[in-house]
Amino acid sequence: MRRTREQIQRLLQEAGRDLAKGLTIGDVCRKLGVGQSTFRRWRHGNDPTKVDDGRRIRELEVEAERLKLLVAELLLDKRMLQDVAKKKW
Repeated sequence: MRRTREQIQRLLQEAGRDLAKGLTIGDVCRKLGVGQSTFRRWRHGNDPTKVDDGRRIRELEVEAERLKLLVAELLLDKRMLQDVAKKKW
């Protein structure tokens, strides 16, 4: 049975609480009805720090592009004003 990302995250939260109570990984897997390899794959694939890092990198890349465009526009404006200032009326 395939589970959605939200279902897996909810099960991992539940598993984290059970592990904190002192249950073994084997006990948690039996309770969830999954194999230990599946559980480890879920934990590796749904690590919140990795997900947050990836999202943060994408956000920073978008921000960098936006700032590059702003700098380019400002340089054009500056050059235009310098040209106007050089002309003698």
